[in-house]
Amino acid sequence: GSESDREAIEPACVELDERGISWELKVLSAHRDPRGVAEYASTAALRGTRVLIAGAGMAAALPGVVASYTDLPVIGVPVQTKSLSGVDSLYSIVQMPKGYPVATMAIGGAANAGLMAAAILALSDPALAVRLDAWREALSASIPDAPADE
Repeated sequence: GSESDREAIEPACVELDERGISWELKVLSAHRDPRGVAEYASTAALRGTRVLIAGAGMAAALPGVVASYTDLPVIGVPVQTKSLSGVDSLYSIVQMPKGYPVATMAIGGAANAGLMAAAILALSDPALAVRLDAWREALSASIPDAPADE
């Protein structure tokens, strides 16, 4: 959404890096540069992009505007705000009208956005699917067994 949102979206980049998925990070504003957003989103598939992650705070229009210009999956990340703690962002992203869906993560849920993107990409990438399954198995194995009831 803006340069100040960059830090909030970086956990998605970390998750993508850890899974060997290439990505690009671009700061775009649905309000200050709607033409730039339209150009970027409408040409994303032509550039080989398969999934878009859009983070935004306050009115949080960016994910919905991106979704209106592409058929690619769009994942929205509500950015935590000072005034309403990100609830405003969450409501703005999750309330998309029929025809323009945006998969919406939790407020500040950029890491899960990266994992959701990986899961989407794994549908057509068997090697990524194997890596993602192995990571999930390791995550499950890292949780200690619950104590047995006596």
